[in-house]
Amino acid sequence: MSAVVELRDVSKIYTLGSNKIYALDNVNLSIQKGEFISVMGPSGSGKSTLLNLVGCLDLPTGGTVLIDGIDTSGLDDDRLTMIRRDKIGFIFQQFNLIPTLTAIENVEMPMIFGRVPANRLRGKALHLFEMVGLEAMYADHRQNELSGGQQQRVAVARALANDPTLILADEPTGNLDTKTGIAIMNLLSELNERGATIVMVTHDPRLSTYADKTVEMIDGRIDRRID
Repeated sequence: MSAVVELRDVSKIYTLGSNKIYALDNVNLSIQKGEFISVMGPSGSGKSTLLNLVGCLDLPTGGTVLIDGIDTSGLDDDRLTMIRRDKIGFIFQQFNLIPTLTAIENVEMPMIFGRVPANRLRGKALHLFEMVGLEAMYADHRQNELSGGQQQRVAVARALANDPTLILADEPTGNLDTKTGIAIMNLLSELNERGATIVMVTHDPRLSTYADKTVEMIDGRIDRRID
């Protein structure tokens, strides 16, 4: 297997007055193609910071972050945007759907900015609907017409729109009831079985049972890795 994500001596430091706050402190982590990794830890442990750096939403203060072998640390905004567009799918706790767009338009949007021909947008979006268990009848529904579980399924379909190398999930069941949360986790497991590499941040130890490996973080450092 080859590493999809590699962090080498990565730190993220914020300055507050004369104090330095280490959100990440000399973190080393390698995630192989096809792995399902859960990242756990208390609030303030560095989980979200780690996910933001892996997702090219932020840059490290020190060290190296590689995505598919590409060193992202010195890239400009345009190149980082291309990596996010072409290689990474994001699933957020708050769903982050655009309320003025229909469900299917939310799924099509990343493809418009990607490399999917215009005449293939609708067909691929409907295929993704089917993949995540959404009926085509919901395609023209807007966010306020969908349940929480349906919104999260739309969000998962959107994350898959450009065939990403890597799926990042930030508390993907945090706003869902237990039954719907289990359905979403089963869906992520199915995607992983199909070859997707998944990094999931969660505070819920029950969700870590879906992952191949768990990384536990404390005070900006990896406390241990459970295989």
